[in-house]
Amino acid sequence: MDRFIRSVTLVSRLCGIIAAALIGAGVLVICYMVFLRYFLNQNTIWQTDFVTYSLVAATFIGSPYVLMTRGHVNVDVLPHYLSPRPRYWLALASVLMSLAFCIIMTVLTFMFWHEAWTNRWVSDTMWRARLWIPYSSMPIGLGILSLQFVADLISLVTGREREAIARAHRRG
Repeated sequence: MDRFIRSVTLVSRLCGIIAAALIGAGVLVICYMVFLRYFLNQNTIWQTDFVTYSLVAATFIGSPYVLMTRGHVNVDVLPHYLSPRPRYWLALASVLMSLAFCIIMTVLTFMFWHEAWTNRWVSDTMWRARLWIPYSSMPIGLGILSLQFVADLISLVTGREREAIARAHRRG
């Protein structure tokens, strides 16, 4: 179990690095686009599509890292006032529902990606990007997010989650 959790953690960290690189690439392309349009008075063809696709991909691919680091918005009023046992059951229900949602979305986005691949969809813009490429970020990101939820579920059920929380409280 520890090896699985460490592997998922490593993959989630890699996803965070890839997401950051995609955002960085998007920023660079926007700067290039501004330079082309306003200083050289040239048209842009692929830049807007690239930035849109890279930011969407960063969102999906970066989601496992955000979950792993607990970087998401978290409303914890109810768990804060619960005793440990009800807090555990609430956390378990939350992880299970989130995992079910992510698995369903992984399957649906994979089917969407597969349709784009099979039918050779391209964007309606002048760039004519093959849409299976940016669409692949959806099932990849959601699939790894599902794995991160499985790792969180294992940590919760085996008590690893409580140990990590206790260590964080001792440090903080």
